[in-house]
Amino acid sequence: MNKALTKTEFNFPGQKSVYHGKVRDVYNINDEKLVMVATDRISAFDVILPKGIPFKGQVLNQIAAKFLDATTDICPNWKQASPDPMVTVGVMCEGFPLEMIVRGYLCGSAWRAYKSGVREICGVKLPEGMRENEKFPHPIITPTTKAEIGTHDEDISKEEILAKGLATPKEYALLEKYTLALFERGTEIAAKRGLILVDTKYEFGKHNGIIYLMDEIHTPDSSRYFYAEGYEDRFAKGLPQKQLSKEFVREWLMDNGFQGKAGQQVPEMTDAIVESISDRYIELYEHITGEKFVKEDHVDLLSRIEKNVTDYLK
Repeated sequence: MNKALTKTEFNFPGQKSVYHGKVRDVYNINDEKLVMVATDRISAFDVILPKGIPFKGQVLNQIAAKFLDATTDICPNWKQASPDPMVTVGVMCEGFPLEMIVRGYLCGSAWRAYKSGVREICGVKLPEGMRENEKFPHPIITPTTKAEIGTHDEDISKEEILAKGLATPKEYALLEKYTLALFERGTEIAAKRGLILVDTKYEFGKHNGIIYLMDEIHTPDSSRYFYAEGYEDRFAKGLPQKQLSKEFVREWLMDNGFQGKAGQQVPEMTDAIVESISDRYIELYEHITGEKFVKEDHVDLLSRIEKNVTDYLK
């Protein structure tokens, strides 16, 4: 088995602090730049699973870098460089405490809520009579609060966001505009690859008073994709869609009695399970980019990353 990178404790030139997220470790350089290391950690149901997934960080970082570069005409983003396959360096922004989730289809947590009788999510009214994996008449935005580690993201409506002052009306209007435009671009790119971009999330922040797209974009951790081929047939027959996303990890956990609730145990992650998850991430990379995935040297990841980033910062 290839080694997975699950922990970093770098000390880069000019480093002031480090934040360890669920998947990414973010280093503050002189309050000016952020060095974001996409580790091989994997989380589901807001729980970091006990084993890392080899090449997952490289997959996430390289997909995000490609999509950040492909959307600069829509809105400014934080990326300045990607000095290592698992690292992006960019401008430091003050993040909005929100995740802008946009959904083109009724599935996942939205479907689970709908099935239980819910007809309004985040202040957005949902039509009656919808079925699982059905396309919405128009994409809908269902924001969540950005949770601290160990707590769950909470649904929030546009009205609540404005009432709590999490964004001004002008800022929120721009967040919505960017969210829908980015989703449309992601949908177009996915369609060229035989995929459907089902739903995704975006995070934004401000730098010098300007709103920037931050973090990742259109990766399998932040997005759900269906295969376009067979979608209509499967939908007509009420069959599950063939999809490329992290949902397969959640399904494996649920099948084994884990949904992140108190008292539940994460099922054993055998080498075979870990390898199969790694393979699925690589499969998504190749589908969404249309390029062959090149596995970078995984022998001494920490030394490689430290050298690449330090050389860049100098």
